[in-house]
Amino acid sequence: MAKFLNKEEFYKDNQKYSLLPFKFSDFDKDTKILSNMIGEFQLLPNSTFEDFVNNNLTNDNSLYSDLRDKHFFTDTNTSVALDLLPIKIRTKYQMLSNFTALHIFVVSLRCEHSCPYCQVSRQSQDKNTFDMDEDKAEKALNLVFQSPSENIKIEFQGGEPLLNFEIVKFIVLKAIEIKPNEKNLSFVIATNLALINNEILEFCSKYNILISTSLDGPKDIHNKNRPRKGNNSYEKTIEGINLSRAYLGFDSVSALMTTTYDSLPRVEEIIDEYIKNKFSGIFLRPLSPHGFAIKTKSYSKYRFNEWLDFYKKGLDYIINLNKNGIEFFEHFSQVILKKMLTSDSDGYVDLMNPSGLGIAVAVYNYDGKIYASDEGRMLAETGDDYFCLGSVEDEYSDIFTSEKLLNVLDTTFTKSAPLCADCVYEEYCGADPVFHYATQKDIVGHKPTSEFCNRNIEVFKYLIKLMNESKYVENLFRSWVR
Repeated sequence: MAKFLNKEEFYKDNQKYSLLPFKFSDFDKDTKILSNMIGEFQLLPNSTFEDFVNNNLTNDNSLYSDLRDKHFFTDTNTSVALDLLPIKIRTKYQMLSNFTALHIFVVSLRCEHSCPYCQVSRQSQDKNTFDMDEDKAEKALNLVFQSPSENIKIEFQGGEPLLNFEIVKFIVLKAIEIKPNEKNLSFVIATNLALINNEILEFCSKYNILISTSLDGPKDIHNKNRPRKGNNSYEKTIEGINLSRAYLGFDSVSALMTTTYDSLPRVEEIIDEYIKNKFSGIFLRPLSPHGFAIKTKSYSKYRFNEWLDFYKKGLDYIINLNKNGIEFFEHFSQVILKKMLTSDSDGYVDLMNPSGLGIAVAVYNYDGKIYASDEGRMLAETGDDYFCLGSVEDEYSDIFTSEKLLNVLDTTFTKSAPLCADCVYEEYCGADPVFHYATQKDIVGHKPTSEFCNRNIEVFKYLIKLMNESKYVENLFRSWVR
């Protein structure tokens, strides 16, 4: 059991400072990286590291104050650091007492696109048996508003949710009707925009519904990645973006891209497409190992190191754009940097710790089944219900305090998970049990061979390297998280 020391006990005789808990690893052949329980990091030359751990670092060394300010040690003048540490730790985990904010309604599996990387086992447009009905929708809403979170976001997904827009309207109106006064409510529709029209947008404008869409890059890439009858997916997307902005306001429309094999050599063109269409940033998102992406072998067409080259080249290009006066950011980097440079987190599910399953998101499928994440629902569409928590017929407590969910959260908590607990990058990473289950049939996963781990570590190291090499980049990255 841990022993808590008073100030007199904490400072040993003839000791200039006392080390606080931290982890370390080789960053390169000449440098160590240190990180601590609140996510602060520091690079130290090997010789300085030896001096530091042997209590020989003197206060005239410029790194002395950096290490002290970041809570790697405390001396007689800064014992207040011991009081600040638990405050910062509580800040990092405050979201756990206020779950679940995001509630995804899969209102239809029907879709008029046939994207080869699609993570869902989509259905053709005429199969109405794959639509959510009013009874299931209302029962799901009754569960939604039992969430402790004050801020409730309902996101409509598919398939293509606009193919069942009547149930979208029903859910919006019913949610507004039954919403408790203390809850804040917002809506977003994730749509390919091919079916958007004035009537739909008038409804969205009236009820402040945001639009999220997909834009994979220039016309030829987008149309190849996201084929539809008529080969006009790109044209319909751009037309839909412009029409939606006209009705809802410029910032009410966001876009995501997915990196396919064809995307890899063209990251600069893809970024230019986002700038041309006046988006403020981009998420250089890799393929996920779920659903149709596995069936069509899209996921296996490139490995994580190829995506890393794509990501690094894209990030370098974005940094240069900013140097030339074009303000633009990369969203995946922004999520990580927020964890590196602040005591906060934006709740990005894949990098939450403990896992965001059920805590950050819950998914209500068209058939009434409830899943712990969107990826868990996608896995189920291939016949594996491992991450199904129950159905809309069940009681809230039976779903969100079930042994099934609590076991996943407990087992994958990175501070106690094998190898994660000792990793110097643990504070910036997260648990993604669905990824590891899909790729290794183990919710914890074998970390040395995990693409999730290896990819993330390389991203973390690259962001730290860029900040260490350039004060301009460090300031730019800090601006992204403000």
